[in-house]
Amino acid sequence: MSTKVLTGLAIAGSIAAAVTVTAGAAQAAGSEKCYGVALAGENDCAAGPGTTCAGTSTVDYQGNSWTMVPAGTCTSIELPQAADGSDRTGSLEPLMRDLPA
Repeated sequence: MSTKVLTGLAIAGSIAAAVTVTAGAAQAAGSEKCYGVALAGENDCAAGPGTTCAGTSTVDYQGNSWTMVPAGTCTSIELPQAADGSDRTGSLEPLMRDLPA
């Protein structure tokens, strides 16, 4: 390949990377961490002690695991009632409910 072609590919790659980073930042800006709404294995990160990151929660609606949701929607997500009949809601802070045994 010629130097011009390689330079053009490098520039195109740089632009594509910049657009991807910008789009990701814009998406994150309109999102927030919501604790206690993810199904087992579907959390985004930080599922409490004994877990590492994404996909490591072991209990549905585990209170100390989170997933990203559109900003302003966390506490209004409809969830099934807990086994004891109490209502579950999402939270912007970690919860002490539905933790693994």
